[in-house]
Amino acid sequence: MQELKTDILVIGAGSGGLSVAAGASQMGADVILLEGHKMGGDCLNFGCVPSKALIASGKTAYGQAHAVAMGVADVVPQVDYAAAKDHVQDVIAQIEPMDSQERFEGFGVKVIREYGSFVSPTQVQAGDHLITARRVVIATGSSPLVPPIPGLDQVQYYTNETIFELRDKPEHLLIIGGGPIGLEVAQAHIRLGCEVTVIEGMQALGKDDPEAAEVVLDTLRAEGVAIHEQAMVAQIRENNGLVDVVTENGDIYTGSHLLVAAGRKANTERLNLEAAGIEPTRTGIKVDDSLHTTNRKVYAIGDVAGGLQFTHVAGYHAGIIIRSALFGLPSKAKTAHIPWSTYTDPELAQVGLTEAQARDRHGDKVEIARFDYHHNDRAITERKTKGFIKVMVVKGRPVGATIVGHQAGELINLWSLALANNLKMGQIAAMVSPYPTIGELNKRVAGAYFTPRLFENQTVKRVVRFVQRWMP
Repeated sequence: MQELKTDILVIGAGSGGLSVAAGASQMGADVILLEGHKMGGDCLNFGCVPSKALIASGKTAYGQAHAVAMGVADVVPQVDYAAAKDHVQDVIAQIEPMDSQERFEGFGVKVIREYGSFVSPTQVQAGDHLITARRVVIATGSSPLVPPIPGLDQVQYYTNETIFELRDKPEHLLIIGGGPIGLEVAQAHIRLGCEVTVIEGMQALGKDDPEAAEVVLDTLRAEGVAIHEQAMVAQIRENNGLVDVVTENGDIYTGSHLLVAAGRKANTERLNLEAAGIEPTRTGIKVDDSLHTTNRKVYAIGDVAGGLQFTHVAGYHAGIIIRSALFGLPSKAKTAHIPWSTYTDPELAQVGLTEAQARDRHGDKVEIARFDYHHNDRAITERKTKGFIKVMVVKGRPVGATIVGHQAGELINLWSLALANNLKMGQIAAMVSPYPTIGELNKRVAGAYFTPRLFENQTVKRVVRFVQRWMP
């Protein structure tokens, strides 16, 4: 057994772990990074990157079939599903060097390609290495949750970790789960020429604003995706080479391929948390606002910390750790300014409180400012007029924003900035946007907040009349 000592031990080379390792090493700390699977973690290999690449293929095919409104003849796209998957792998390959072992060793990080397991509060075993660390950062992420559905183990099924390896185009893809992963994959596949059925036990996009979610769901249904809600799966069975999904109410959905997209579970099973005095939770590892676990020398970040499961959250957490573990500065993680986006077409993005949450928390103090895409000139030119932006405002400051429509994931950035810095709506309204851009929606919704104050306020009108009467 080789014994090693280090300042910072990072377990997991996904987005959060890589950010901590790179930052800490370049700032002078001794860093060891453990990764028993693929460098880059879920986001690069199975999640954000491959899904967006496949979505781009589907978008291209859809554009060919729906071009007549732009004066270009519609054509039936000739989809090569295997080539689309080649595109996915090429995209991963282009990004891969940024997350490679060689790059991080260039930063001075010692990379050990083994899983880590605690043997004491300050020691972790990885293969034939016994590592003693002053601080440990658990960044092991999450993996697909495969529910114990009777019969599932008797059929071939895919998760987001395996669907991007599939080379033969599914004739009819069944998807269990109507969350962001399930619906993104559903739309990509319907546009690539597959039949798609989504089976959701509760409500599709149930964590999002229902009005915004309905815009997305209506679009997917119009494109041909069959979405069945309140359809709890009771059984899976093989049917002469096909797959049957049987729901509790007796409905049967038959397809050629099955994708399970029923959520995520934190990766804690290899860690032996008990040996380190670390308390687990139902959703991951118990942490405080500073991301300390119940072992004060150990942090947990990203998906495994049991909160919002997004790559950008893991990156944000990494910054918290750098300030705390390297400089000893108090630093707390907040969630109010954390945005998320579902990359369907139209996109759906959210930051802060939804309308329902804002009304529940602030009552009649909340005001809703709204602006629709069909009033945006750039959206009109590109025939992307479906959707809206609404901002929840309390005492002149935004507390949340919901956007559904073209480039919603880009537009939400401004509202994350506003919430992070406690900006006022007047500061947003003071911004000047180039014309014509989709980004004008952000300025226009701020203007919509002030419209009744300026144009419907009788005091303002009296002041204007007085000034006009006496101004030289």
